Amino acid sequence: MTNKIFTSIDEAKKYLEGQFGKDESFDFLMKEAFVRDLPVLLVYVSGLIDSNTLTIQLTPLFYEREESEMITLDNRIEDEPDYFDEHFNFFGKSEPKDKEEFVLSVLSGTVGIITLSGYAYTLELRNYPGRSPEEPDNEKVIRGSRDGFAENIIINAGLIRRRIRSPQLRFNLHKLSDIGQTDVAIVYMNDIVNDKHLEWIKKRFEQIKHDGLTMTDKSLEEWLFKQRFHPMPFVRYSERPDIIAAHLLEGHIAIVVDTSPSVIIVPVTMFHLLQHAEEYRQAPFIGTSVRLLRYIAAFLSLTLLPIWYLLATNEYHVPEALSFIGAKEDNHIPLFLQIIIASLGLEYLRLAAIHTPTPLSTAMGLVAGVIIGQIAIEVGLFSSEVVLYTAVVAIFSFAIPTYELSTALKYFQFFIIILTALWGANGFFISLFITLSYFCHLRPMNVPYMWPLIPFFPTAFARVFIRFPMADDAIRPYIVGAKSRKRA
Repeated sequence: MTNKIFTSIDEAKKYLEGQFGKDESFDFLMKEAFVRDLPVLLVYVSGLIDSNTLTIQLTPLFYEREESEMITLDNRIEDEPDYFDEHFNFFGKSEPKDKEEFVLSVLSGTVGIITLSGYAYTLELRNYPGRSPEEPDNEKVIRGSRDGFAENIIINAGLIRRRIRSPQLRFNLHKLSDIGQTDVAIVYMNDIVNDKHLEWIKKRFEQIKHDGLTMTDKSLEEWLFKQRFHPMPFVRYSERPDIIAAHLLEGHIAIVVDTSPSVIIVPVTMFHLLQHAEEYRQAPFIGTSVRLLRYIAAFLSLTLLPIWYLLATNEYHVPEALSFIGAKEDNHIPLFLQIIIASLGLEYLRLAAIHTPTPLSTAMGLVAGVIIGQIAIEVGLFSSEVVLYTAVVAIFSFAIPTYELSTALKYFQFFIIILTALWGANGFFISLFITLSYFCHLRPMNVPYMWPLIPFFPTAFARVFIRFPMADDAIRPYIVGAKSRKRA
């Protein structure tokens, strides 16, 4: 038998004590038990299994026996595998091929069973600790489902399966990192997915040589794309199973990492990062309006402050209709420094909000945003226009649905402001050209980051800006390279 990986139950005990230590981990347990007349050793991690189900499975197999009736190596059962299968007919039973696979299965949450002669089995009785599915805070919708991913890869797989009941839906499981052995599933529609993209991801998985993916999906993103110091996100994260299901049907690939409630979507462009589920929960006209407002917000979050600074410092170029632009109060601090200080102040406010307990965050925001801002104007630290436009830009950045993109655009905004302050109008247009050139230069998974704007695809560009009715949206995006662009 291929699952006879130990010579005896005693040899198994010594091996496992050498691996885990003897009585050194309170949650690693080895218990002696019986399957009718057959002595077995139960091996499991207490915090990862369903102990109630294990008890239900084993209780009918126990009964009182005399010491003289005990089975030993001298009077063992002739065919232990057949005897075990006959009396322990559990559907979630599997047979590891070697000791390493057995230990890894136990650490993954299965219950290991070793028979008297060293035959090994694992039972699928996992019960990972974690939250139940609930609506994610950063992807809320007015109408729609309220379930969201949790930190359990099994629950997350079930949430996706519930929405796509097709045998073509694949969950390709991998264990990544040398020590952490993190469970990572590549999810795709087998009859739709681009095989080149799929092979590219699998090849990158094989190249990951690290002790552990403790930061889960973010660590995996950096390993996949060799991100280095690129500030822009190369993947889209989502905690909503309906969003993941919609992208899978378009031909995208999802990557589910155990212990993370966020699922990675690839390949994506910048316009994917600006989409939100709310656009598809409203009528097409309303969804289109919301989408356009969001695109405008993303552009203004990048350029509004630099444009205002350029006009405020060149008042002789401002037409009469825009004469209200510019700082009206005299201030000893240069306008450029006011903008930088105010912008950094908002960043500190954001950091403080993250680290402040929820019951106190509202009060902290009111104090920082209202009282400190008003006092700063009164003492002459800021002009009122600087506070106004900085706050408006902050609102625009909050309208961007992807947090990683919103944060990255803030730093490009700083870059544009600095060059505008140094070289005026020339600096503004040069910095804007450099920023857009950088965006166009990015090609994660060999997919143009600014598609379908650059390179320009008129039909796809129209679909990016207009939320067409579902009945009309019958073409899969060109960039995913789906086997069939026509949707059923």
